[in-house]
Amino acid sequence: MTSDPRPKEHKARILDLVREYHAAVDHSTFVPGVTSLLASGAVLDETDRVALVEAALDLRIAAGVSSRTFEREFAKLFGVRKAHLTNSGSSANLLALTALTSPQLEEYRLRPGDEVITVAAGFPTTVNPIIQNGLVPVFVDVDLMTYNTTPERVAAAVGPRTRAVMMAHTLGNPFAVAEVAEIAEEHNLFLIEDNCDALGSTYRGRPTGSFGDLATVSFYPAHHITMGEGGCVVTDNLALARVVESLRDWGRDCWCEPGEDNRCFKRFDQQLGDLPHGYDHKYVFSHVGYNLKSTDLQAALGLSQLRRLPDFGAARRRNWRHLHEALLDVPGLLLPEPTPESDPSWFGFVITVLPDAPYTRRGLVDFLEARHISTRRLFGGNLLRHPAYLDRPHRVSGPLTNSDVITEHTFWVGVYPGLSEDMIGYIADSIREYALKSS
Repeated sequence: MTSDPRPKEHKARILDLVREYHAAVDHSTFVPGVTSLLASGAVLDETDRVALVEAALDLRIAAGVSSRTFEREFAKLFGVRKAHLTNSGSSANLLALTALTSPQLEEYRLRPGDEVITVAAGFPTTVNPIIQNGLVPVFVDVDLMTYNTTPERVAAAVGPRTRAVMMAHTLGNPFAVAEVAEIAEEHNLFLIEDNCDALGSTYRGRPTGSFGDLATVSFYPAHHITMGEGGCVVTDNLALARVVESLRDWGRDCWCEPGEDNRCFKRFDQQLGDLPHGYDHKYVFSHVGYNLKSTDLQAALGLSQLRRLPDFGAARRRNWRHLHEALLDVPGLLLPEPTPESDPSWFGFVITVLPDAPYTRRGLVDFLEARHISTRRLFGGNLLRHPAYLDRPHRVSGPLTNSDVITEHTFWVGVYPGLSEDMIGYIADSIREYALKSS
């Protein structure tokens, strides 16, 4: 009995129609002052559209073959052994930090009241897992121009209860991660790299995200590649990888893939906890976990996007250089600089309007927004000034002077691959026009 060839033929026809549809979709032209120039966004092509539809046709609605393939390829990108997909970058941060509290780490585990060094000028989801796990964030300041903290500030912040460092590579610009990793090793601290804004960046020739005990990535549409939503935790430490997987998958002890039943060959022959001997390993829970898994629909899009990462990074670098060169002589602006020995895959172009400039950040931002040029703040600025953190236990190491400057005077514009050379030129010309006429 032969199989019916029609499903394959139907699928091929549908995917051909998807390609035709993609080609027919209106691709609007750039009209200065009319077209909205986003600060960030997904760049999706025909291959991405086909990948999503094909996964949908195959009804791959849970994590499956595409998810496992993505995890393997993504781990290779960092030169590490394990990558675990999650439903968001924020969840990845939560899993990475929570993994360090696992009882399976025994005397090395983080306990309530232990301290984690982080920066004050950042995004909340780098800090929130610290608080959510009953730990104490230790806030340090950053440098203007790189918008990262320094090894000296990190070293000065280490106290008797400090157990970890968790911070982001700001807007794709690496912090001095090799030096921070050395400080962590010297003081027996864990290091988590929040690499959500820096996929494709390198420091001393190595990918950011490959230095820490754990690192995280986001696949939200604003980031370097997208799954719509999604994130990932990467690590070279197999013990930590196992904890991350357990916490992501309800806290279960079993490590079988979906559809598997007995990878350990001891499914009904173990004694764990106070359970009866032989209790089904698929229903043994070793952590108080979550369900933070992703789906094959997301992973199928992620695989398609991953192949374009080098081109995306090249476009980001090109757009950033264009803006930097065009704005070098503009009065009143402090322009960003890459961290020495780094090659950033930039997330955005950050600008600080100097406090003594003859115009204000608000005035420049209003001018750009009126021209349909989207701007963004450098996330939360000084997070300690936000309502959510006013009464939270924390420690501050050194003055947060630059974090306050960022709160008052800093914003950024886009460099993502969806912005053409003409668009970047229009952004630069608009900034120059406002600054020069106001000076």
